[in-house]
Amino acid sequence: HTGRVSQRIRTLVRVEGIVQGVGFRPFVYTLATGLGLGGLVGNDLDGVFAEVEGRPESVAEFVAALRRDAPPLASIERITTRPLPPDGSASFCIAPSESGDQRRALVSADAATCADCLAELGDPADRRFGYPFINCTNCGPRFTIIRDVPYDRPLTTMASFAMCELCAAEYHDPADRRFHAQPVCCPSCGPRLRLVDAAGAALPGALPGQPLATAAGLLARGEVLAVKGLGGYHLAADATSEPATAALRARKHREDKPFAVMVADLAAARLLCDVDDTAATVLTGRRRPIVLLPVLPGNAVAPSVAPGNRQLGVMLPYTPLHHLLLGEIRRPMVLTSGNVSDEPIAYTDADALQRLRGIADAFLTHDRAIHTRTDDSVVRAFRGRESLIRRSRGYAPEPVGLRTGFPRPVLACGAELKSTFCLAVRRHAFVSQHIGDLENAETLRSFTEGIEHFCRLFDIQPAVIAHDLHPDYLSTRYAEERAATGPGDLELAGVQHHHAHIASCLADNGAAGPVIGVAFDGTGYGTDGTIWGGEFLIADLAGFERAGHLAPVPMPGGAAAIRQPWRMAAAYLDSAYPGGPPVTLDVARRNERQWASVTAMARRSINAPLTSSAGRLFDAVAAILGVRDSVNYEGQAAVELEQLADPAERGAYRAAVLASAGADAAPVAATPGGARPGTPADRGRPSGVRLQVSGGDLVRAVAEDMAAGVDRSIVAARFHNGVAALIEDCCLALRERYGLSTVALSGGVFQNLLLLHAVIGRLEARRFVVLVHSRVPCNDGGISLGQAVVAAARDQRA
Repeated sequence: HTGRVSQRIRTLVRVEGIVQGVGFRPFVYTLATGLGLGGLVGNDLDGVFAEVEGRPESVAEFVAALRRDAPPLASIERITTRPLPPDGSASFCIAPSESGDQRRALVSADAATCADCLAELGDPADRRFGYPFINCTNCGPRFTIIRDVPYDRPLTTMASFAMCELCAAEYHDPADRRFHAQPVCCPSCGPRLRLVDAAGAALPGALPGQPLATAAGLLARGEVLAVKGLGGYHLAADATSEPATAALRARKHREDKPFAVMVADLAAARLLCDVDDTAATVLTGRRRPIVLLPVLPGNAVAPSVAPGNRQLGVMLPYTPLHHLLLGEIRRPMVLTSGNVSDEPIAYTDADALQRLRGIADAFLTHDRAIHTRTDDSVVRAFRGRESLIRRSRGYAPEPVGLRTGFPRPVLACGAELKSTFCLAVRRHAFVSQHIGDLENAETLRSFTEGIEHFCRLFDIQPAVIAHDLHPDYLSTRYAEERAATGPGDLELAGVQHHHAHIASCLADNGAAGPVIGVAFDGTGYGTDGTIWGGEFLIADLAGFERAGHLAPVPMPGGAAAIRQPWRMAAAYLDSAYPGGPPVTLDVARRNERQWASVTAMARRSINAPLTSSAGRLFDAVAAILGVRDSVNYEGQAAVELEQLADPAERGAYRAAVLASAGADAAPVAATPGGARPGTPADRGRPSGVRLQVSGGDLVRAVAEDMAAGVDRSIVAARFHNGVAALIEDCCLALRERYGLSTVALSGGVFQNLLLLHAVIGRLEARRFVVLVHSRVPCNDGGISLGQAVVAAARDQRA
């Protein structure tokens, strides 16, 4: 015998990332035993640890395979190794989870039902045939059921369901797909489905033991059904029935905002919408968001589902219950948040019965509790990648990875609308699920409880608390109260709204700046006390200079001008036509009773704060074109103006770009709440001259074309192209002045696809690099991430 047996070694391997609740320990067990290694694997509060002992080449292959062959739901961030003294272990086992004070393990998002579970769901010979709570290590509830870490059954809402012998055998069998799957269950030991009336009692006339079949029958008869999902209750109706969808809209007090539709599979989605390859990948992936898709003419969806809209929000089933329900009704169904408009989604059974009883005819519910309320995410495909509009179920609480770290832990409180918060530590930014608009006590409670839950899950005690500059935002007040009362010694960091938008776009793209930042939205509190929203910033992560903006106009009535876009039309037209607008414009006649008083309000600056908002410019044009004089949801006038525009029109109105100087043009060097100087202007770039763009020029061109009888769809398109042209003109002027060739686009106005395509096309033709959002929304849902990275950049510069 000339060879010799390789020396045995023992190695400690630590794996960080999303590695709990995704089948990582059984994967490690199978890998190690297949390589003939001894040792153990377990969860702790950092992630997964393993001790492996055997031949050096086998240990090396083990470490290499961890990343190469990881389970589908895992996301590995770092693998570290350290030698240990061998102890002769020949067998491999799974160790009990460790506990302690430090929580650093990442929590995975809820995942759609996998193909293996779907096969069992539809197999009459399988013991889980037709069971609406089937799951395994590769799919099922995660974030919505976890109460604490580490992710083990006793710390989830499955704790009260004791596993039967068969489930326990699967759970403990390393060769089984359900090995250490925490929500594992079956009809004998798991949650049960129930169909009840609005009082919570068994539904009269329900088929005994067949709640799904009865529920499907209700939907087929045009009734409205409340369905308990992963992160809350939905309201369901037959999407092909106009009476059913109209009834749901009326009961929910949702006058115009489109509903989302769930269909059985990709083939069914393609009967309703144009689905490209990117959209198909997102639709069928594990996250299963609502995907906004171009509607096909002549589809089967009722008019009340998405009235007057060229796009439809479509999603595929992501729970076994959805698959079973769609299998019964065999048609698309509306699936919209279980709430009355502007309220948070209902997620507890008692709250759902109380708040939805006037909307739903029956409730399809179950006895597995939801711990964390989580809405559906909303996504669109843009230039070959997914672009998030609402980041929630399927994405949260997985962190947004960043290239730069956080010197101190940060809590960023976000804005007021489309609220999210962000907890950030080391290189992780944990952006919360969509909370909603912070305009009522229930949403504020969801916001504050969510922060405490994240702090506990990720063991983050913030040292810095970042917030918007608006003094009346509930998120700002929360930040101030928390800083004053603790726990801990918290430093406040005020971050200007539009700087947060651009910083969010930079972080989304792994960039640090400086860039030309174009932040177009509805409203944001400016450092001068006015309402900004049509901004050109020279910005990096730490600071910004306001290099240009739309010319300010009055907002007659303040917030009333947001709800009634005709007021913005009055302000713009009064400025453009001091002698009165063209008599052929209907907007003045439609609102003649208040027109004179509103224009007087604007002229005298009485309850008419100045705004540079691009959103308000879109509102004014929408009202002039007769699209909408008042709105039922935020941004509605601009959305419908985009729908009206003819995408084939290439004409563009032009707006003058002027330069202003003086005190108003001074660069922003610091913001309240502990910010320090450190803006791009501080590093020697030119300042003191600011661009000002005449939005009134666009309004005048719109009015004159309307007076000349030009088709409204052409006028709407020329306006969109005019806004794109003014962005191009300003970016060219700022490149000449600052030498910057990268532009970051952010703010809710850039949800407008027609505008976004036009802007990017023009800028790229001028050889600009254009950054847009993908991982977080361009709207205020991305503000919290921007606030967090600004606070960190200031820390690093201090």
